[in-house]
Amino acid sequence: MSNRFTLFKEDISSYSLPEKFTFPFYYAPHTLAVIAAKELQNHLSEQSNWDTKFGLDLETKEDAIGKMFGVLVVQNLDGELGYLSGVSGKLFDSNDHKGFVPPVFDMMAVDSFFIPGIKKVSLLISKINCLEDDIEFITNHKKLEEVQKLMDTDLSESRKRSIEVKKIRDLERNTAKIELFGSEYKEFNDKLKQESANMKFYIQHLTEDWLDKVNVIKVKVDPVAKEIARLKDIRQAKSASLQQQLFEQYNFLNANGDIKSLINIFNETALKIPPAAAGECAAPKLLNYAFKHNLKPIALAEFWWGKSPKSEIRTHKNFYPACQGKCKPILGHMLEGLSIDDNPMLENNVDDLEIVILFEDKYMAVINKPADLLSVPGVNIKDSVSQRMKAKYPKATGPLTVHRLDMQTSGILLIAKSLEVHKVLQKQFMDRTIKKRYVALLDGEVKEDKGTIELPLRPDINDRPRQLVCSDDGKSAKTIYNVIERVNGKTRIHFYPITGRTHQLRVHAAHHLGLNMAIVGDDMYGKPASRLYLHAEFIQFEHPITNKVMKVEVAPEF
Repeated sequence: MSNRFTLFKEDISSYSLPEKFTFPFYYAPHTLAVIAAKELQNHLSEQSNWDTKFGLDLETKEDAIGKMFGVLVVQNLDGELGYLSGVSGKLFDSNDHKGFVPPVFDMMAVDSFFIPGIKKVSLLISKINCLEDDIEFITNHKKLEEVQKLMDTDLSESRKRSIEVKKIRDLERNTAKIELFGSEYKEFNDKLKQESANMKFYIQHLTEDWLDKVNVIKVKVDPVAKEIARLKDIRQAKSASLQQQLFEQYNFLNANGDIKSLINIFNETALKIPPAAAGECAAPKLLNYAFKHNLKPIALAEFWWGKSPKSEIRTHKNFYPACQGKCKPILGHMLEGLSIDDNPMLENNVDDLEIVILFEDKYMAVINKPADLLSVPGVNIKDSVSQRMKAKYPKATGPLTVHRLDMQTSGILLIAKSLEVHKVLQKQFMDRTIKKRYVALLDGEVKEDKGTIELPLRPDINDRPRQLVCSDDGKSAKTIYNVIERVNGKTRIHFYPITGRTHQLRVHAAHHLGLNMAIVGDDMYGKPASRLYLHAEFIQFEHPITNKVMKVEVAPEF
């Protein structure tokens, strides 16, 4: 254990211990955790054992990215304070690194079942790729698709012609009933019947002819395609079995000494099945090692080190909370028996904040929402704009709030006093005829005076409500910006959102493909401050009853 437990280099005798352990999902790191993190960061900067700079050097490969590291301040049985260091996931296909806690289960160990298991899966993947990449198979498969497409087109057109000709025959038959009699009508009707039979025979013959052409190629394609499908089924079954076997090896200790498997932990959640890489984050590794070696957890902090990934917003040296999807169920078990800081997100500290009415008539109202007040009731906190408006307008019908602002964002919201007015105003939002302007303070100086940001967004399913930039599955998101001023290393800026995605302005500001600097006080994508410096200061819309163009503006408090 000696190479895992690190004594502080800095004199920490003047710092008092926290009364409770860190609430890992929303926290400001304790001073001791900050000192431990800085010492680990110094080690990462100075170490020469790893052939990587985590994307920080100029000669880094384009695909190099950083990693999430963690520190856990602990106290040993002798009363000494020190810290443990951990890293999320693997480093260089290894889980055992000097000075870092090991994983809960080392899948990369020489005697592990995982390595031969993954080799078998990889061998199947190689066989599948070899078959799929075979030039003859690709050529025949493409030819088969082309012939099938030609067949479908030809048969479809022939059937359409048959229907059209049948309509003509029916019209001719109806006319003949009037104009022809006796044998003449019978002879004419027999002629039409023969034409119908000829058309059916033609389509039948045409179909058989095309199927013969298709089958000539399918004979070459089908055996390979069936073998690919068979190998894929085997690969899927082996992968699922290997994953299940892997999950069974992850067992987590808590402060009470209780052990719970990864499978049992997630069986109690809506997911039922653990997501991939669950249990590989730094926090579970650190706590499990501490409990296993009788080390008392004092404070926790996790930080990003290195180049930001393409989708997530991760800034070098910034602290981040544990993720919701993978870590929350695991840590929920592991923290049992510890006295934990209260969850600040469950605290309602806005009772004294008033909603200011900017405009009101008998149809609607325009309000100025204070920062930290929810737009609509949450799961744990009910106090919100919606609840307060219901109390203020008890005779209103339908949902009063027409749109929303993030809890931490202040500014203008539209309130409808009837369902009809709500529908009219909401349609204006859907049609994007409403004009909005936000003002924000960014943590850095934006180079360009104006510009447009277009980064598609989707929810991070493992860490809601965080958003990811994703070109494959994200919804389009567009923001126009205009710099107001640059002062003391900060930028005051106007944002004009063309779309209205969740966290759009916050992500477009903070992401490295956007402005690459977070809004001041953004505790999710940047650094915490006294508040989020984002305010909806202007809106233009058409009054739902009078059709008059309305313009409302309210200055921010920053």
